[in-house]
Parts: sequence; structure tokens; C-alpha cells
Amino acid sequence: MNPILRRLGKAIGVPNSLVGHAALCPTYVPLLSADEIAQLAVQAALLADQHGQREVHDHHAGDWPSAWLGRGLDYEESRPYAAGDDIRDMDWRTTARSGRPFLKIYREERQPMLHLMVDRGASLRFGTRRRLKAAQAARVAILLAFAAAQDNTAVGATLWDQHDLELPPLHGRAGALALAEAIAAPCPPLAQTLPTEPLRDLDRLAWLDANLPRGARLVLVSDFAWLDGAVAHEALLARLAERLDVLAVRISDPAERALPDIGLACFHDFSKQGVNWLDTRQPDHAERLRQQLDQRAQSLVRAGIRQIDIGSEVDDLLPLLAHHA
Repeated sequence: MNPILRRLGKAIGVPNSLVGHAALCPTYVPLLSADEIAQLAVQAALLADQHGQREVHDHHAGDWPSAWLGRGLDYEESRPYAAGDDIRDMDWRTTARSGRPFLKIYREERQPMLHLMVDRGASLRFGTRRRLKAAQAARVAILLAFAAAQDNTAVGATLWDQHDLELPPLHGRAGALALAEAIAAPCPPLAQTLPTEPLRDLDRLAWLDANLPRGARLVLVSDFAWLDGAVAHEALLARLAERLDVLAVRISDPAERALPDIGLACFHDFSKQGVNWLDTRQPDHAERLRQQLDQRAQSLVRAGIRQIDIGSEVDDLLPLLAHHA
């Protein structure tokens, strides 16, 4: 047996007897194979190189201070002293010249940190072209994680599932490998999933707000079906956008963008545990699908979050992520 496959199988909990024969037992089929993960790691090096070249040409080399102010070494500006300020940062020259107490403000120094939120909910376990949406979300997250590891960025993650998994930030390839092992694990069968309550999604967003340090990079990888009609979620997303550098990667399936004309069809909504009948012959059906996707996009716009759309059928992710690595 291929040793790489054996190690990956051990990491995601697949018995050795089933590695290489996962098709006989769909429950144990990983979202991504070891070969796919290895290919994404190679592509991540190209993605990191493109990002580095863009930084050098767009700005002066080395001129990349943090966007946040705090205690550091690079002087930024002076401001009037306020009660409670640390007197160690007093600007004595400006104070003597103006006759009023002034304080020095420095550019804050931070170790780069990337946190990936990857949705593995019921609505992501769907796909009509090439792969499941959950598998595409995993590919995006792994590619971004390995690209960030090239700069020794601390990589952490939160996997939204029936039982959420939190991965602490680790520097370099250690964080990317931990994410790859966790996110390649098989998803439970849809019949075993439970509907997600909106309050749980609010708690998840609140956890991100409470635990991620100011100035960290946050990438949300989801289809954002949980945003439908959820005004309270927008407020929390807007708060995250104020504190963090947030990017939303919206995953969609071709059938969600344009369902083929198959007549009257029955669909089971596993996210809400309900049954819906749709007549695909109705001319306004495609328009309703587009409106639903547009509403999710507008919710992110109102929250002030950058976003990109990636179809589950897309193989080459580099052109889409080149400007967001």
C-alpha cells in the first residue's frame, strides 16, 4: 500500500483495511485524496510566489506595516494625552513645544495570523459537477493554508460541522498540515445530520469575534446558506470586518445557479430536514435561484466584507485566489 495513503488514512481515522477500497464503504471516503493534497501544496508555492512578487512591485520592499496602531517600534504620530495613557510613551519634545501633554503612537507589530473558517454543513454536502461543495471548500482552505505557510504565518482553523472542530494556530507547515488532515476527513452521511439553528451560527460568529486577535486575517469558506434572512448575522459579520481582514469565499454548484429543465422534481433539504417540490419548467425558477445567491452576496456587502465566488466544478483555483492569498 502507498505509505502516503496509509499515513493520510491514519490521520483521518480510516482503517488500513479500507484505505484504497473506500468506494466499498462510502462513509469512509475522504473528501480529498493524498495525491490531491500534495498537488495543492505544490500549487500553494506558486500562489505564494505570485503574492510576493505583487507586494514588491506594488509597494516599496519592506514597507508593509500593520494596519493597526499599538505598542511597537515604528513611530506613527503624536496625539494629546488622555487620562489612563501610559506615561512611558510621552512625547516630551512635542509636550515642551506646545505646552500640552502629548503621547507617541507606534505602529503595532504582529506575527501574521490566518484563520480559516470552513463550513462542512449539510448544504455543502451536495454536488452535481466534479465534486461536492464541501470538497471544493476543503481545496480552497488547504491551498490558502499552504500558501500562508510559505511566509511562516500562523495558521488556525474552525471547521463548522455537526460537532465543530477548532484547530489552534501553528506556525509554518505544521498549521497547514493539521488543517489538511482534519478537513480531508469524511463527512458523516446526510441522513445522520441535524438541522442547524440560527442561534448556533450566531454563537459561532461570536466565538470568532472573541478569540481572534485584532488585525488577523479571516477567510470564511462557505455557501453562506445560513445568511438567508438572518439580519443578526450581518451585524456580527460587520463587527468582524471592523477588527479583522475578512475575505468570504462563496462556494456554489452549477445546479444552484441554473437548474436544468427536468420537470416536477422532489428535493430533500437536509439543512432544514424538509421536502420541497419544484417545477423546473417554470420560467421564473432560474431567476429565483439567482435572487437567492444575490441576497447572500448583498448581505456580505452590507457587512463590509470582500468576497469571491468559486464554483464547485472549478479545477484551477490559482487565478481566482491570486489576488487574495
